[in-house]
Amino acid sequence: MPRLALFTLVVCLLAVTAAVISFARGSLLGIVWVLLAGLSSNMTWYYLKREKARKSVTG
Repeated sequence: MPRLALFTLVVCLLAVTAAVISFARGSLLGIVWVLLAGLSSNMTWYYLKREKARKSVTG
């Protein structure tokens, strides 16, 4: 797994955890955490697909 994909996956998991805690405490700040989780999730998929494409081109 590429290093950037791993980092963005960790950020995604931390953002989801923060969103759950925020919503459990009744704070609407959790919306920001959900958006950050979505962004980092998309970045994770991008880096994984890019690495897969790079490996298929180079053989």
